[in-house]
Amino acid sequence: MSSEQRAPDSPARNPAPPRKATLTFTERFVPPAISVVSVVVVFGLVARVVTSAEHWPRIQLQFFNLEAIIAAFPRVFQGFLINMSVWAVALVAIGIWALLLAVFRSLTGPWFAPLRVFAVVYIDLLRGIPSLLLVLLFGFGVPALQLPGLPRSNLFWGSVAMVLGYAAYAAEVYRSGMEAVHDGQRAAGKALGLTQWQSLRYAILPQAIRNVIPALLNLAVALQKDVALLSVIGVRDAVREAQIYTARTFNYSSLIAAAILFLLATIPMARLTDWVTRRDQERRLQRTV
Repeated sequence: MSSEQRAPDSPARNPAPPRKATLTFTERFVPPAISVVSVVVVFGLVARVVTSAEHWPRIQLQFFNLEAIIAAFPRVFQGFLINMSVWAVALVAIGIWALLLAVFRSLTGPWFAPLRVFAVVYIDLLRGIPSLLLVLLFGFGVPALQLPGLPRSNLFWGSVAMVLGYAAYAAEVYRSGMEAVHDGQRAAGKALGLTQWQSLRYAILPQAIRNVIPALLNLAVALQKDVALLSVIGVRDAVREAQIYTARTFNYSSLIAAAILFLLATIPMARLTDWVTRRDQERRLQRTV
């Protein structure tokens, strides 16, 4: 029928929406059931092999003594609060300092050459030194200098070492996010008369930070564990308190108490990281469709 023959007041028919696929009982419940059963079987076999070892009773008494874990828990928990306090403060300091380093390295032009060289040298040096060595050097070396006006606390300088070391890694994460932003953004900012700082602030950095949030959260999870390195310079954190209990009782169950506390902190953070990563992937897929 032609357009002239069609009635002018006849409503146009919209295509019917596609019907949602419904899963059968087998498709919905059998795969999760198989997963649960396989996990239980594997871990059950591992537990069976471990507990059937000849020296398992002695290991259980030395490492998994419930009475020792309960006795050591209050002191270990107090030390764990120090770990989490250092982690929270260091996380903010790392985010700010690393962002400045990434900005320094991204600036162009001869006037900003000293900032670029400083950022490159800093990142190369601090990434090349293990975190343990940084904690030892700063935690023992700087207080020994007895410089006037500077703190002499091992806790303070150990935390500074963690911030300086992790900032080098986080700066590269920021830089990768900035480089992922199309060069047309800088060109558009320049065409609008914006300076480099203004283009970074209003166009580049907001997109870059949003792109690298999953990677930054992974660094945050790693930092949660590495704050335990402060125990090597005498800070009475969770690990140090556990070691003190072990030295007094010759029982290592206090270390298990410290491990449980760190797991309770890092596992939720790891799941949050997975969730953010999955949301970021869905957002990218929606943008490409």
